[in-house]
Amino acid sequence: MKKFLVLGVLFVLPLVAYLFFASGVHNFAKLPVLNKTVGGLKNFESLSKEEVTFKNKISVLGFLGKDMYKKQGNAFNLNQKVYKKNHEFRDFQFVMIMPYGSEGKAKELLDELDAITDVSEWKFVFGTPESIKTLFNSLKTPHQLDNNLATHYVYIIDKDGNLRGRDGTLKENESKVYGYDASSVADLTNVMEDDVKVILAEYRLALKKYKAERPDSHRDRDK
Repeated sequence: MKKFLVLGVLFVLPLVAYLFFASGVHNFAKLPVLNKTVGGLKNFESLSKEEVTFKNKISVLGFLGKDMYKKQGNAFNLNQKVYKKNHEFRDFQFVMIMPYGSEGKAKELLDELDAITDVSEWKFVFGTPESIKTLFNSLKTPHQLDNNLATHYVYIIDKDGNLRGRDGTLKENESKVYGYDASSVADLTNVMEDDVKVILAEYRLALKKYKAERPDSHRDRDK
């Protein structure tokens, strides 16, 4: 019995360790920066009239377009798979872009989401078709807006306004990931959830490091 136990430990533990590190390799890496020239939100107006900005925020950016009902399912997918699990992280927000004239539809969607979760970090902002296209084109992705100024894809923007994603170098045969298909629960579950965890962990680690270094810096100044 002991012999079988020893053999089991010798053969099973290395396999388990390999599977753990193989599946979790992305969790221990920083999410690559794909584009540092993403446009800002100064030409947009928010539903709540508050200023909405990418600066000092980790943002999930989406383009719902003027026919929002075609993308309403995407919003609920994002809410369930990504937003609800992470919205308590400070400085994390969802920014949804829509054209002027869609304010009523956005309010209806916000009310529906409010029935199932805290929607304080869902930000709906509105602009002209030209400003929407300019912002989207600044992402420099292979994706396209449809005739309604919408896309199924959403994007991760970091606190410096950079587009984050996967650059295709992490794993063999991995493609670049510029954005995440919100119409696909599988894409949100298998790819985006992991990437959001990575970037949030990155900022948590940076915050802990900053807090740990602050006492020393105070002592240095006192000297």
